[in-house]
Amino acid sequence: MAKRKKWIKPRHRIIQAIAKAVLWPVCRIKYGIKIEKFKEQEDRPYLILYNHQTAFDQFFMGISFKGPIYYVATEDIFSMGFVSDLLRFAVNPIPIKKQTTDVGAVMNCLRVAKEGGTICLAPEGNRTYSGKTEYINPAIVPLAKKLKLPIALYRIEGGYGVQPRWSDRIRKGKMRSYVSEVIKPEEFSAMTDEELAERINKGLFVDEEKADAVFESDFKAEYMERAVYVCPFCGLSEFESHGNEAFCKTCGKTVTYGEDKRITGKGFDFPFEFFGQWYDCQKDFVNGLDLNEYTEKPLFCDDITVKEVIIRKNKKMLRESAKSSLYGNRIVVDEGTEKEWILPFSELSAVSVLGKNKLNVYSGSEVFQITGSKRFNALKYVNIYYRWKNIKEGNIDGKFLGL
Repeated sequence: MAKRKKWIKPRHRIIQAIAKAVLWPVCRIKYGIKIEKFKEQEDRPYLILYNHQTAFDQFFMGISFKGPIYYVATEDIFSMGFVSDLLRFAVNPIPIKKQTTDVGAVMNCLRVAKEGGTICLAPEGNRTYSGKTEYINPAIVPLAKKLKLPIALYRIEGGYGVQPRWSDRIRKGKMRSYVSEVIKPEEFSAMTDEELAERINKGLFVDEEKADAVFESDFKAEYMERAVYVCPFCGLSEFESHGNEAFCKTCGKTVTYGEDKRITGKGFDFPFEFFGQWYDCQKDFVNGLDLNEYTEKPLFCDDITVKEVIIRKNKKMLRESAKSSLYGNRIVVDEGTEKEWILPFSELSAVSVLGKNKLNVYSGSEVFQITGSKRFNALKYVNIYYRWKNIKEGNIDGKFLGL
């Protein structure tokens, strides 16, 4: 029997050291971030858990820690052909299927830990949309206990102000990232799963729903419609943004997003001071929907492109110009045409949003990626699917909507 190749390669240390030297000034200039070195690291591997705020988060941790880090990453980055091959060669991330139970990912984490590697992952599984740390899956606890590595809780603060997930623009502001706490194996081995979960949740929770700093940009509200689809005045709707303003296409009311993160109505009193409050109200609205009312008429329709994700290879174009209809129990592509394609929720294992507005749909062993225009809102598909799933499982009052 052939001996299995090691996950950790000497080149990873060299490549990541060079990358850190190059990226440190880039991070400081681009994000205005103060990255604190983890001076207590010593010569031992860790399990790094972090709250996810920006597209550059992994680089902040890479600068804080000595030596190579093995990041747990979604299958999307492993399906980009040559680029994926280059990433595997340079840093060999640990692949995981988003929003699913991935035994292979757990086994690979154990393998890296056994070889003496430091592992890093965002237990939220998503960047925050609201400025608050998202839902943390309690499955992180048994994984942490299996790895038996000291847990470094890594906090990123100010990232939502500098780069909201729904925006393409980086604001001029200040950030900070640092190890806030270390939980040693001898400490967490004596904890119950619930106690460790609470410790992790508390250590990683960041709430940026406050006017605590200034974040300058001329495009502060741009692409807010990627994250909101419920108007507090008229319910389900669509929005459009330009510069520092966004308006509801149904009632026409316009809001302004300020440099202190506050939202104000233009000529009227808006019921929410911060985006996170609007986001929470939107979730409450969805959790109150009777989806049976939307089995004959769609909630939303979008112009889309559909690709099949060939895991760890590439993506294959299926529909370059298509239309999607989101119902209360299914997604229909090119409805009413000869090419009509129905994706019943009952046949899906998960629906997830990647990056700013890509949608992955998991159907059996197949993964389909739906994208739209720059204004496409993928979040509503995730939320509606998980509302359906909660109801189907008898959890009518379930609050979890996929993030």
